[in-house]
Amino acid sequence: MCGIAGWIDRRQDLRGEGKTIKKMTQTMKHRGPDDLNIWVSEKAALGHARLVVVDPAGGCQPMSKTVRDREYILVYNGELYNTEEIRQDLLKKGYQFKGHSDTEVLLTSYMEWQEDCLSRFNGIFAFAIWDRKKEKLFAARDRLGVKPFFYSENGGRFLFGSEPKAILAHPDVRPSIDREGLSEVFGLGPSKTPGHGIYKGIHDLRPAHALSFTKDGLKIWRYWNVRSALHTDSLQDTVEHVRYLLKDAVERQLYADVPVTTFLSGGLDSSGISSIASNYFKQIHRPPLHTYSIDYRENDKFFHTSKFQPDSDAPYVKKVSDYLGTVHHSLVIDNEQLVAWLKKAIHMRDMPGYADVDSSLLWFCEGIKKDFTVALSGECADEIFGGYPWFHSPETSAKEGFPWMRSTEARQSLLNEKWESRLNLKEYALMRFHETVAETPHLESESAIDAKRRELFYLNMNWFMTALLDRKDRMSMGASLEVRVPFADHRLVQYLWNVPWEMKMHGGREKGILREALRGYLPDEVLYRKKSPYPKTFHPKYTEAVSGWLKKVIDRPGAPLLEFVQKDKVQSIIDTAGASFKVPWFGQLMSGPQLIAHLAMINEWLETYHVDIVDR
Repeated sequence: MCGIAGWIDRRQDLRGEGKTIKKMTQTMKHRGPDDLNIWVSEKAALGHARLVVVDPAGGCQPMSKTVRDREYILVYNGELYNTEEIRQDLLKKGYQFKGHSDTEVLLTSYMEWQEDCLSRFNGIFAFAIWDRKKEKLFAARDRLGVKPFFYSENGGRFLFGSEPKAILAHPDVRPSIDREGLSEVFGLGPSKTPGHGIYKGIHDLRPAHALSFTKDGLKIWRYWNVRSALHTDSLQDTVEHVRYLLKDAVERQLYADVPVTTFLSGGLDSSGISSIASNYFKQIHRPPLHTYSIDYRENDKFFHTSKFQPDSDAPYVKKVSDYLGTVHHSLVIDNEQLVAWLKKAIHMRDMPGYADVDSSLLWFCEGIKKDFTVALSGECADEIFGGYPWFHSPETSAKEGFPWMRSTEARQSLLNEKWESRLNLKEYALMRFHETVAETPHLESESAIDAKRRELFYLNMNWFMTALLDRKDRMSMGASLEVRVPFADHRLVQYLWNVPWEMKMHGGREKGILREALRGYLPDEVLYRKKSPYPKTFHPKYTEAVSGWLKKVIDRPGAPLLEFVQKDKVQSIIDTAGASFKVPWFGQLMSGPQLIAHLAMINEWLETYHVDIVDR
C-alpha cells in the first residue's frame, strides 16, 4: 500500500511547487516508507510514498506511460487481485509491460478502456491519473471503501491525498470545522457520513465513486452498487458458492513479493481466513502460515463476560493454531503502551477515533510489521452475513436511526448551553440516516419485513463497514503494514446481498451460512463459537490512566473541549468510570473507559491540530 497526493491547478503554474507537493507527500511517509517520489508539470503535481509489496523494481510511482503520443501519469494506493487476467487481455490488444506490477496494469487498463476500466477491477484501490494532453484528472475509489481518498476543490484548484494531513499540509489550507463538522464529531463520531471529510472544505470520495476534474470543473459519479434480485440458488448451492467465493478471495489476496500473515482472534471470521490461507500454503509447498493475535496484560484477572463479550479469545486462538499447525505469535500490550498510543492514533486518523480500539490495533500492527509486510484480516463478515446484535434484535432495529448508536440524546445533553442551542444532533443524525435508507436498492416483490432488513444491511455496508475499514486502513498503514480484507471482495458482497435471511441464519445461528461454508475448515468449538467483538482491556489501570488524562484536560480553563461540553457532566463521567453516561457512546465497545479516552482525544485533536471553529 502507499500514500498518494496531488495538486491540479488551472490558475497557476505548478512547475515551481515541487517543495509543496513533496511536503504533502511526506506527511504520509508512514504509508510508504520504502520510496518517495514526485512528478510536476505546469498544471499538475503528483506525489507518491511507496510501500513495496509487488515488483520492487517495476512498480515505482508516479508512473508515466505513453501511447499514441498521449502521456498518462498515475499515483495509486492499493492492490488488484485479478492483475494477471487483465494483463492477458491487454497483451492480446498489443500492449507491452516493463514489469509485473499491478500498477502498470491499472494504468494501461485506463489507457485502453478509459473510465470503463473500473468494472474490470477486483481489488482495493484509490488512484488518480493525469491525462496530460486532455489536462484531465481521473480518480476513483474501490467499491467498498477499503482504501481512502480525500479531496478539496476550490475554483480552479483541486487537492487530494490518502489522508487529510496531506491536504492540510498545503499552505493555503487551514484546519477548520463548521457546525456540520461539529455535528459529525459530536453527533456521529467516531463514524462519519460517507463522503464527509470533517474539516471544512475537505471531502472523502465515497466508496464505489469516481471523479474527473477538467477545465469544466469537478464531476463525481457512482460506478457500482449492490443489485437487488431474487435469490434462486438452493441451500446447498448457496453454501458451495459462498465457500468458493471466500476461498478464491483469500487465495488471490495471498499474492505478494513480501511475507504474508493473517490476523487470528479465535473467532469464526479470522479463523476461517487463516484456515484457507494455511491450506493454500501447504498446497503450494510454502512454509507454515504465521498467525498473530492481540491480548492485554493481566486481562485474564479482570475479564468479565457480557452480552457483547461472552468469552475471551486466548483459548480459541490456541485451538485454531494447533488445529491448523500455524506458527502463532501472541502480542500482549500493557496499559502504559495502550494509553501512550492513543495520541499517536489521533495523528494517524487526523481526527478523534475509537480510543483504545484504535491504539491497540496500531500497536498490534507495529508488532506484526517487524516480520511481515502484508496481513489478511476478517473485517466485513458481520456486515454482509448479519452477525451484529442489532440484526437479531427487533426492538433495536425497528427504531428509527442507526441501531449501533442510541446515544444521540445523551450526546446532546453533554453539550454546554451555547452549543446545545446551535447543534441539533438528533436531527442531524436522522437526516443522515434517512439519506442512506433512501438509497437502498429495493426489490419490488419482497415483504415489508425483508425490505426493512435490506435497509439495515445497506446501512451497515455504507456506515459501520466503512467506519471499520477506515480504522483498519489508518491504523495498519500507520504501522506501514498492508492489511487485506477478503470478506470485502465485491463478488462475495453482491452474492450475499440477495441471500435470504433464513439462509444466512442457517441452523438458527447468526452467520449460519458462513459456518456451513467453513465446515471442515475449523474445529466445531470454533465453528460454532458465539460472536465476540474486537477485544478490549478490562484492567482498572487503563481506566485510571485515561481518567487522569481527561481530568487534567477539564481542569485547564483554556482546554478546547470545554468550549463544547459541560464540565460537571464530564467530571461525573470521570468519577463514575463512564457509568453516568447511560448508553454506549458508539457500537458495542465504546463505553466507560473508552468514552473517557474518546473525550480526551477530541481535546487533543482540537489542540494539536489548531482547529479553527467556523461558527456559521
